[in-house]
Amino acid sequence: MKNDSVFVYSPDLLGYKFSDSHPFNQLRVQLAYELLRDSGCLDDDQIIKPRQATDEEIMLIHDSGYVEAVKQAGRGQLNREIALNYGLGTEDTPIFPNMHEASSWIVGATLTAVDYVMEGKSKHALSLSGGLHHGFRGKASGFCIYNDSSIAIEYMKRKYNARVLYVDTDAHHGDGVQWAFYDDPDVCTLSIHETGRYLFPGTGSIHEKGAGKGYGFSFNVPVDAFTEDESFLECYEKSLWEVADFFKPDVIITQNGVDAHYYDPLTHLSVTMKTYTEIPRIAKKVAEKYCGGRWIATGGGGYDIWRVVPRAWSYLWCVMNDQAPSGQIAENWLKRWTSEAKHPLPPTWEDESGIYKPIPRKDEITSKNRATLEKSLYSIKKSS
Repeated sequence: MKNDSVFVYSPDLLGYKFSDSHPFNQLRVQLAYELLRDSGCLDDDQIIKPRQATDEEIMLIHDSGYVEAVKQAGRGQLNREIALNYGLGTEDTPIFPNMHEASSWIVGATLTAVDYVMEGKSKHALSLSGGLHHGFRGKASGFCIYNDSSIAIEYMKRKYNARVLYVDTDAHHGDGVQWAFYDDPDVCTLSIHETGRYLFPGTGSIHEKGAGKGYGFSFNVPVDAFTEDESFLECYEKSLWEVADFFKPDVIITQNGVDAHYYDPLTHLSVTMKTYTEIPRIAKKVAEKYCGGRWIATGGGGYDIWRVVPRAWSYLWCVMNDQAPSGQIAENWLKRWTSEAKHPLPPTWEDESGIYKPIPRKDEITSKNRATLEKSLYSIKKSS
């Protein structure tokens, strides 16, 4: 085994760009990559170049008609009304040139990560450009054109005969992945997210348990708005350990959206960098216990690309490699990006104390989240 961990990256992954003003900005991938390099946390021999996914791989999940529509849209050849039927050309998912090609690179990057782990070339693999969890079989949604996580899961099932545990800690419910495998007993999905009462996509209730043979293999923990570190991590850690023990996966794939952070402009949660140091530590321990360390991680949401995403995603890689960056951020990185940043860049890896005022409903929120967690895991306890 050459490396315990591989980092899938190339500039080809930065072409997924809706517009200069769109909140989804893949510059965040480059920012995280450069922060890791400037901090001495990422070596050349750990970087793996991705490939483009083939149409056949994309169609493991997506309809052929939808794939053709994405191609036509990227060439400026798709009628507006037809485009809207496919979720293309909306405010969330505008059409941009070469949409299909840019999206194929992202899918291919996640599949590259999968092959490295499943073929034993590495224990862990990180594909930060991926995690586009809202894409559906025949429709774009929520900034997501092709659902790389769903494609990767189906790919692992077919090529490696794997039982897959998918874990999603994005503030938005991982709806596209859940529905893709809702009736599949060989795929278990766990999503910890802000309640859909306040936030897109409005799904992810504790009652979404799966269907048919897949009943009991879908788990959701919708936490209340303004949830802080302690409660979020309590829900995440307890649910992940119990679900993994129940399902006993061959491999874990995690979607690591970092939009639950207090600074994120699109959500209403109040976690800090403390949560993003702990999420990967726990995932790594669970992977070691239940599936020989096999762990594939992707990115996901994250819309404060200056203050939050580079640090949070860098922690993912550092935890994979038993590193623990702390203190001052690399000076070279700060100098390079300070003039372009929309906010003052944090000078340290950790958040400063007091970045938000105390939440007056903290005890109530914690109590509600514990009740939600217990209800979500009730089916496991009932069967044990």
